[in-house]
Amino acid sequence: MDNKNSGFDTKLIHSDYFEDQFGSATVPIYQTSTFKFKNAQEGADCFSGKSDGYIYTRIANPTIRSFEKCIAGLENGFDGIATSSGMGAVTSVYMSLLAAGSHIISSDAVYGPARGVLEQDFSRFGVEATFVNTTNVENIMAAIRPNTKVLYIETPANPTMDITDISDCSRIAREHGLILVVDNTFSSPYIQRPLDLGADVVLHSITKFINGHADIVGGVIVTKEKDLYKKIRHSMVYMGCNMDPTQAYMVLRGVKTLGIRVDRAQENAMKVAEFLEKHPKISWIKYPGLPSHPQYELAKKQMSGPGSMMSFGIKGGVEAGRRLMDNVHLALLAVSLGGVETLIQHPASMTHAAVSSADKLAAGITDDLVRFSVGIENVEDIIADLSQALEKI
Repeated sequence: MDNKNSGFDTKLIHSDYFEDQFGSATVPIYQTSTFKFKNAQEGADCFSGKSDGYIYTRIANPTIRSFEKCIAGLENGFDGIATSSGMGAVTSVYMSLLAAGSHIISSDAVYGPARGVLEQDFSRFGVEATFVNTTNVENIMAAIRPNTKVLYIETPANPTMDITDISDCSRIAREHGLILVVDNTFSSPYIQRPLDLGADVVLHSITKFINGHADIVGGVIVTKEKDLYKKIRHSMVYMGCNMDPTQAYMVLRGVKTLGIRVDRAQENAMKVAEFLEKHPKISWIKYPGLPSHPQYELAKKQMSGPGSMMSFGIKGGVEAGRRLMDNVHLALLAVSLGGVETLIQHPASMTHAAVSSADKLAAGITDDLVRFSVGIENVEDIIADLSQALEKI
């Protein structure tokens, strides 16, 4: 079935691009490390690239390829590359696009390990990195150097909820010969499709919204063009951070409900955000669905919905935030996001603990910031849980 012109929810159900001789309704798990050849010539053709046959699961596997093609279709890209984790996706992109002496510009409010691996590891091999507030394109322009190769943005940003204009970044990238990479984890392709807005590469931690059930870890990369796909896939294969067939099977099952999960979660999130914005113990809140968000109009322009992630500050600072997190009962005090369950965490001491205090402050990751991932529970229960915990402050 050609799903190119189908609705998004139809694509979620029917875009696994798989058919076998048994007529399987779902993609089977090909739990094998190696594949046998019919004869010596077929083996030679597979290794030389003359044939698309399977060789070894680190290189490719039918279950994993089905998942890769599914996400590539949802992102309107050329093809996908599945990895063992979200950081596997990040490092595969860095490894393939950066070299000694090259420079990358990144959002300053970016996932902590995505920043940390540049500062602590890639820097040892001569890669230079500059982190700026990418919501202002003038900051990007000022950071460009003759050796800049990549512009890497995360929008909405983790955990500040800052929103960067993808189309503007695409224009800058074209003018200066840069590769634009967008981490789309906070939105998923259901809400935002960066390749349609001019990005060259989009990546996700599929642990989050795409899988949506907090039971696997994984990542995926989708490129707009073939050449970048081949380059990044080569890095992934040689670094050995491939996805496992069972991971791929689980995510293919989870992604089918992406649309209805995100719809319910962001419906809940809007009501939670409105509750928090009016609460006397909340000092500030950033949620793309609220007109008070600094990039509210941009969010409406490049996203089809506000999503279900928000950050807010508690009057009383970090101690008040700790008391809130220690007294919620429905919300889980845990890192990650995008699952069916509501999660709460403190980025400054958890996901971004490895970022220096000065850099956190510069990126807006303040000590009072609480990150909240709204789930699909009854919204009245989520609000009641927050309300009783706030009363403990």
